[in-house]
Amino acid sequence: MTELKTKAERVQWTMDELERLYPETPVPLDHVDAYTLLVAVLLSAQCTDARVNTVTPALFALADNPRDMMRQSVEDIRQIIRPCGLSPRKSAAISELSRILVEQHRGVVPQNFDDLEALPGVGHKTAAVVMSQAFGVPAFPVDTHIHRLMHRWNFTNGKSVEQTEHDAKRLFPEDRWNKLHLQIIFYGREYSPARGWSLEKDFISARIGRKSLWKSAAVQPSK
Repeated sequence: MTELKTKAERVQWTMDELERLYPETPVPLDHVDAYTLLVAVLLSAQCTDARVNTVTPALFALADNPRDMMRQSVEDIRQIIRPCGLSPRKSAAISELSRILVEQHRGVVPQNFDDLEALPGVGHKTAAVVMSQAFGVPAFPVDTHIHRLMHRWNFTNGKSVEQTEHDAKRLFPEDRWNKLHLQIIFYGREYSPARGWSLEKDFISARIGRKSLWKSAAVQPSK
């Protein structure tokens, strides 16, 4: 196997392998438009995408647009989204952001970071997901999988999510950001989990990764 001597070579090889594994990158959260994606991403905080997808059908049957959602009681919203956790905070945020969208944005999800991040319950990562996946604007949302893998692959120092996002945008071509962030998430879930990490399975980390972290892996790479 050819040695990857430079960081640029390691980055390109990683992108090539991710494209080989995941040529298609469907959005993990079920949605039909920018508003339903925004709500789904908000619900996904400290909750799995799979669980969110079991909750949103009932929620969107109740209301699937800001005008209808703002008319619902916070308690009715909370009862539906309870399985996602943090339901008091999330239900209040969904209700309030829906009202703000109607009153300040004519019922339309804004297509810019400033207005999105001003909405209740919407942080930078949530805004980045909506900008990239709903509107196609280049962004690099960093979740726990991306933060973990970028550190394992020695592409960032892992000191903060903000630093990881900065390094990802510096290393990867902008026209790959929207697809690549999903490819890294998919790889993290399948090959490089936080627990039960196996360097026999996680072949990217085994080839280019930060060797100082290998001792934390459950299974070491074969010699």
